[in-house]
Amino acid sequence: MNGISFNLNGRAVRVAAEPGQPLARVLRGELGLTGTKIGCDAGDCGACTVLVDGRQACGCLVPVAQVEGCSVRTVEGLATDGVPDALQRAFLRHGAVQCGICTPGMLMAATELLAANPHPTEAEAMDALGGVLCRCTGYRSILAAVMDVANGGHGAGAPAFPPPSEDGEDGDAVGARLVRRDGASRVSGATLYGADALPEEPALSLRAIRSPHPHARFTLGDTDRLPARHPGLVRVLTARDVPGRNLFGIYPVGKDQPVLAEGYVRYRGEPVCALVGEADAIATVTEADLGLVWHPLEPVDFDTALAGRATQLHAHAEANVLCRGRVARGDAAAAIADSAVRAEIRTETGFVEHAYIEPEAGYARRVGDRIEVVACTQAPYMDRDEVGGILGIAPERVRIVPTATGGGFGGKLDLSIQGLIATAAWVLNRPVRMVYSRPESMASSTKRHPSRVHAEAAADGDGLLTGFRFRGDFNTGAYASWGPTVANRVPVHATGPYRVPAALCTSAAIHTTDPPAGAFRGFGVPQAAIAGEALMDMLAAKLGIDALEFRHRNALRPGDTTATGQILGAGAALAPCLDALRPHWARLRAEAAAFNAGQSGPLRRGTGVACMWYGIGNTSLSNPSSMEIGVARDGHVVLFSGALDIGQGSDTIMLQIAAGTLGVPVDAIDLVAGDTDRTRDGGKTSASRQTFVSGNAVRLAAEALRAELLRRTNAGPDARIRAGGGALRVGDSAIDLAALAPDARGIVLSAIGDYDPPTTPLDDDGQGIPYASYAFAAQIAQVEVDTGLGTVAVNRVVAAHDVGRAINPLQVEGQIHGGIAQGLGLALMEEYIPGRTENLHDYLIPTIGDVPPIDVLLIEEADPLGPYGAKGVGEPALIATAPAILNAIADATGVRLHRAPATPDRVLAALKAARP
Repeated sequence: MNGISFNLNGRAVRVAAEPGQPLARVLRGELGLTGTKIGCDAGDCGACTVLVDGRQACGCLVPVAQVEGCSVRTVEGLATDGVPDALQRAFLRHGAVQCGICTPGMLMAATELLAANPHPTEAEAMDALGGVLCRCTGYRSILAAVMDVANGGHGAGAPAFPPPSEDGEDGDAVGARLVRRDGASRVSGATLYGADALPEEPALSLRAIRSPHPHARFTLGDTDRLPARHPGLVRVLTARDVPGRNLFGIYPVGKDQPVLAEGYVRYRGEPVCALVGEADAIATVTEADLGLVWHPLEPVDFDTALAGRATQLHAHAEANVLCRGRVARGDAAAAIADSAVRAEIRTETGFVEHAYIEPEAGYARRVGDRIEVVACTQAPYMDRDEVGGILGIAPERVRIVPTATGGGFGGKLDLSIQGLIATAAWVLNRPVRMVYSRPESMASSTKRHPSRVHAEAAADGDGLLTGFRFRGDFNTGAYASWGPTVANRVPVHATGPYRVPAALCTSAAIHTTDPPAGAFRGFGVPQAAIAGEALMDMLAAKLGIDALEFRHRNALRPGDTTATGQILGAGAALAPCLDALRPHWARLRAEAAAFNAGQSGPLRRGTGVACMWYGIGNTSLSNPSSMEIGVARDGHVVLFSGALDIGQGSDTIMLQIAAGTLGVPVDAIDLVAGDTDRTRDGGKTSASRQTFVSGNAVRLAAEALRAELLRRTNAGPDARIRAGGGALRVGDSAIDLAALAPDARGIVLSAIGDYDPPTTPLDDDGQGIPYASYAFAAQIAQVEVDTGLGTVAVNRVVAAHDVGRAINPLQVEGQIHGGIAQGLGLALMEEYIPGRTENLHDYLIPTIGDVPPIDVLLIEEADPLGPYGAKGVGEPALIATAPAILNAIADATGVRLHRAPATPDRVLAALKAARP
């Protein structure tokens, strides 16, 4: 092999590679430039975008032979002498980086655009970036960053961590629009994700053999002799090789999902055995080689399971009902019957795929009598406990080292690769690596629960709600995953953020032979809100009351009692959200009416509003976080945080809270994050809990450390602390750090903060205090419907969110943008169909051209329990969007859709059915 020569980031290189090998794999594997990411291997996601002779190219599709003699530029070639270029700085300043997995591709696409057209229009910029998908940001911040540079900005003034000012006073870290602590490494391509992390010693590869059937029995041949016939294949692992418990799950009891199936599969994509060896060798092994024989069984779909006619899939789930939820207060039936107006609706939603751009990846290695797993995840300590059970060892003998996570949204809470690679590494005593392909990720990972909802509500003649009934069935798929959480959370939230004197809300999680449905940004609340917010519109219309005004009259306020009997305290700020929307509502409705009045063709515009509420953290369960903060011998403060940042920015938020509480600049604090050997358990990154729960734990730890420092120096409560530079000064005194004995980490002083939100269990009628804090929001969507084609375009979204206190407004706005984009997908295009939409060209997510301008209004009414008054916003950002869009479609057309997403065929069918 003579090698292939080209110019790479300004220097000549020559690589010995097969001519047909994809350029992206050569860049990553042969040349070590892992900034070029691989999200799909099919040219769908654009994460692998590089420039070849100045033009965009998908590195996963271009054979390396085609770049012979060409100039190739990657994200690593954008900076000059380590200084980020104007575009990279603009991405940081505008908050255009969240998980960061798409960032290199976005930067390269924008670089090509600005080189060819230094002053593009916004439409031209959107066209240029349209080939790169982002699942986190909602694209608007990315577009703003590109247009900033195009309009003469140089990314200067990016708000970095503030150093002490010359007059000796530090700025207030809390409330500052700071760039992400890890932002620079993400725009440079230096951040390592699951597929980028490699052990020091050579690793074997693992390939899972998965079921092509949703329901089947199977037998395997004699796999022990297979390695002898396939050089490079080291071992075929089956269920009998799992050292401990061949089951995993979310909850301490009821674990029901096998690591490797034992003769019986319950969904398409379930793993039945694992091939371990050299990557090329395991790729050639076929089912025939394995002696794998399938005996398909009748699938159990949602309809059959609900009808009670299906085979029971689990002994513990009679009639395939995993669990039920219930909230009952007052006599809902009587209240509805006696009311002036009533409305009723049935709605359906399908599976929704997380579609994070980073497929699951990582490696495991055995270290003596311990196992280390290095992988992308949302829940390091949950992974630790599950891997320990699978291997039959104590959790303390498991070390989880999270890599950067390229998006999660709930989908990386469940185990994926961890159990497989840990088992292989433990059994073989060799490092083992696994990287999911895009189809494998989509076939095997959890999804948003499909739902069937029947709801009715009523109001009196003054427009006040009187009663509400809700029944929601949720397809939890083959295994439990987060099904119990959905079934318990939904009835609490089903009434929406409104005062309802009488309510009966029930739910059920139903087993089928579909993929397991798990956590996805909202735990069933978005599905319930579609029905509930439609009912609010329907009641308002019957009463002749404006839709926003009807919601305002019924909005939960401080002192009101919820359907669970909880009395809300200060910070329940839905009414202020609606007040903030009033001028936008009036303007957008007037614009739509004027547009429609001038139309004779098929286009119609409509405006919709929807509200939401969301309980922060676990439902009526212990939900603790433990954080540690210390001082090193060199005077630097170190925050040990187990609150995993998956793109939402919690690392930066925790640093801002720590700095604000301790009274030091943010850049005086180092961060150790995620590693279960080095941090305490911060709890899982889900349920919008990290800012509220872990933020409180950080606050308590920093308060305790500050108190200790003041005590040691006999300083007053307002004394200023100056850390770093080999010393620590408190007021006019200094602490002699060298005189203090360091621990194994070099820490000489430390404090721990523990926080568990105050909740109570719910009784049989769902009465109690399920959450300590609730976030509220209201959103407006304006849409344009082509009644001839059935297409729907969203023209604008205005979102007013009660966030308590925005610890970092830049990141809060980014979370709201990203949630709105995912809500738009739920409303208009996203529906996963097992076996048919297992890639990113058949499964559609919003592109940069689908997401409209978004106006974010932050409503800051402090929550008394939140750190500095803050609440979570990750899930609240999404919940109101789909109902607002669907209400806007009804406003535009006079037709209400009952199934989401509102695809063109469904819109046309609804319009046709409504014609006389």
